[in-house]
Amino acid sequence: MIKAVIFDMDGLMIDSERVTYEGYVAECKKLGLVMEREFYKQVLGLPLPSVFQMFYEKYGKSFPMEEVLKEVHRYMDDLFQKDGVPVKDGVRDFLAYLKEKGYRTVLATSSNRSRVDKILEQTNLETYFDDSICGDEIEKGKPNPDVFLKACDKVGVKPMEAIVLEDSEAGIQAAYSAGIPVVCVPDMKEPGENYAKMAYKIVDSLTVVLHMFESGELC
Repeated sequence: MIKAVIFDMDGLMIDSERVTYEGYVAECKKLGLVMEREFYKQVLGLPLPSVFQMFYEKYGKSFPMEEVLKEVHRYMDDLFQKDGVPVKDGVRDFLAYLKEKGYRTVLATSSNRSRVDKILEQTNLETYFDDSICGDEIEKGKPNPDVFLKACDKVGVKPMEAIVLEDSEAGIQAAYSAGIPVVCVPDMKEPGENYAKMAYKIVDSLTVVLHMFESGELC
């Protein structure tokens, strides 16, 4: 019996992956470098230390990762401030349904606390969540299971009493390793065959997940 629903944030609830990619492309171009879409897909969902390592392996140890990341975040902040944070279709209806039905809800993301709190405030989504756990609050990020196990602890449920909603391969692996069923809602990248096998189901949107709850497939 499902008692808690654990949400990823970027790429699942907010349409941020495309904007982040655009920011990286622009910053790399300033340095005379090319940021391929396929490389970007490889870092999706990973904790920052892993992202840093992958950039250094690709562009060299001298790559100014901290400055680039700061500029990418500034680009995103400016865009979100101007146009608003782009919330994915079905997010608000689904969260409202879960709240009405008494499910516990937790946000579990690789993003850091300051960014998460700001986005939740900007989108007015904070009232829907019972708790949250961020990438800078755990020792080992996705694809390790720690963030999802911690999410279960925060709302007092066992892994078998929760379900994870994710868009990334790293998130699928983390949920699978935690022993928590995971539904994947892909964004920029469809999960590879090995990861797809770890997921309970792969669907097009959170609206589909809502229908799965309403029909009793997930309950």
